Amino acid sequence: GLDLRLLDAATVAFSFDETTTLATVHAVLALFGAAAGSDEVDGLPSDGLGSRRTDQFLTQSVFSRLHTETEMMRYLRRLADKDLALDRTMIPLGSCTMKLNAAAEMMPVTWPEFADVHPYAPLDETAGYREMISQLEQMMVAVTGYDAVSLQPNAGSQGEFAGLLAIRAYHRSRGDHDRTVCLIPSSAHGTNAASAVMAGLRVVVVACDEQGNIDMTDLAARAAAAGEQLAAAMVTYPSTHGVFEEGITDICRIVHEHGGQVYVDGANLNALVGLARPGAFGADVSHLNLHKTFCIPHGGGGPGVGPVAVRAHLAPFLPGHPLAEEQLVGPVSAAPFGSAGILPISWVYVALMGAEGLRAATVTAILSANYLAARLNDAFPVLYTGAQGRVGHECILDLRPITKATGVTVDDVAKRLMDYGFHAPTMSFPVSGTLMIEPTESETLHELDRFCDAMLGIRAEIERVADGEWPLETSPLRMAPHTAEELLGSWDRPYSREVGAYPVAAARVSKYFPPVSRIDAAFGDRHLVCNCEPLEAYTDAH
Repeated sequence: GLDLRLLDAATVAFSFDETTTLATVHAVLALFGAAAGSDEVDGLPSDGLGSRRTDQFLTQSVFSRLHTETEMMRYLRRLADKDLALDRTMIPLGSCTMKLNAAAEMMPVTWPEFADVHPYAPLDETAGYREMISQLEQMMVAVTGYDAVSLQPNAGSQGEFAGLLAIRAYHRSRGDHDRTVCLIPSSAHGTNAASAVMAGLRVVVVACDEQGNIDMTDLAARAAAAGEQLAAAMVTYPSTHGVFEEGITDICRIVHEHGGQVYVDGANLNALVGLARPGAFGADVSHLNLHKTFCIPHGGGGPGVGPVAVRAHLAPFLPGHPLAEEQLVGPVSAAPFGSAGILPISWVYVALMGAEGLRAATVTAILSANYLAARLNDAFPVLYTGAQGRVGHECILDLRPITKATGVTVDDVAKRLMDYGFHAPTMSFPVSGTLMIEPTESETLHELDRFCDAMLGIRAEIERVADGEWPLETSPLRMAPHTAEELLGSWDRPYSREVGAYPVAAARVSKYFPPVSRIDAAFGDRHLVCNCEPLEAYTDAH
């Protein structure tokens, strides 16, 4: 059968895709008494609709020469050979949670029961789908300690926006229209300030101390100064610098005492699941990242899912249904459940892990990060630790003293890691001149040791630069990464081809050759087009 959408008493709508046959088109036309059999229905809309393209498109040869499965298979293999992904090695990107996306979790995405369902399909055709969504919402409630969850936001940033809209709507419902100040620590992720401004809030930056923690005295002063204009405070826990701030409950208390709401950024939830719940330690709202903590892949730039979870008093202000006529807060996505097609991934992950499994994953992620920090601290000092000298689920390595002494930069280390077979960690965030590393629970002790050995090998190479054995500009650090083409060409560098290509014996087992060598990063930086003000701009304004 066919589902048609009734718009009003005189109008119905239907949509076709690339799998629709001409026979189906004729069948639909026949329902309305239109003549069937005309070839005109196989053409494009008339020019009067303004839909006909006059320019050329898909002109690259790849769109016209891959006509067999064999050719497509080999093309995809060539693309994969260029990529340094999780199927080759650990991706230690801090604040990204690049964990395993298990095949068992991914399989349901391909099932037509999920993949071929329209967002507005009749309710009697989607009972099972909606039950899965409802169960996933309750799973997120249990994990976070909040009372209600909306899966509608399509990304973490959109979840932030939805959470702040809920806070604004809540204040307005109480007649507090002047509550427009949002306190954000100076260490915050850039999306926090951007989301606050988009939600119509005025950002006031709270200082952090030398250990990266929120300055409680400054927070109290800023909250008091805002007074009845305070709408919210946005904090990340564990903090952006990878530490469990011991003052988190006091932060919540101070903000609440001045009538504000506490937004806890869920970017680092992988360090909390099964151990602590934001809704239980004082927060009012959080967004989650299903494409981080709950195993939806990051690849290709999306799609993501950024659910927003709230306490009961904010539940009426969650994103509304796109087709509802009257609602307190409008939708943030064109579909009622956002990127619904990938929700089965997270449902399967939680169902397979169970409460104990989720807790074990969190503990392992924290243990792995502390293991890396302990092994690397003497070579690359860990910038921030908690009161017990430990980190959370990630750690920041400070390369600034090394750069000052030798000229070797975080860029050099990141590029050289490719020759060792590793993706680079996060560079210069949240502190310039540092590397942030997050191993996740997915990596074995063998892989963690392999990464540590690579970093220690690079540290030994830095010493050879410091000792004058290699000039920095022609060292394997500055010349990295090394492509196969470079290694096979003429060679006039002060180190051997073997040092460039195979700095450790393990590289011979499964060697990754990057497709390009060092790019001109300075050129790219100088030609960057950016319309987003840095967080410091808000500090200067206040």
